Amino acid sequence: MKSGVVIIVAGVIMILCGLVLFYAVQSSPQIESFFRTIRHAGTFIGLLGMGVTLAGVLLYLINRNQPQIQDFDVRE
Repeated sequence: MKSGVVIIVAGVIMILCGLVLFYAVQSSPQIESFFRTIRHAGTFIGLLGMGVTLAGVLLYLINRNQPQIQDFDVRE
C-alpha cells in the first residue's frame, strides 16, 4: 500500500477519535478541569487529524503518476 493512503487512513482515524473525545463531554459553564482537558484534547486531535489527512492527500497526488526512467544507449 502506498504511503499516502496509509497517512490518509491515520488522519481519518485521528479525526474520528477527536470527535469522540470532543462530544463525549457535555458542555457546561462549571465543567471540571479534567473533563475540560479531555474536550480540548479532542479538539486538538481532530485538527491534527485534518492536517494529517491533507498531507496524505497531497502525498497521494504527488506520487500517483511518476514517469518511468528510460535508459538511453549512447553509442559513439
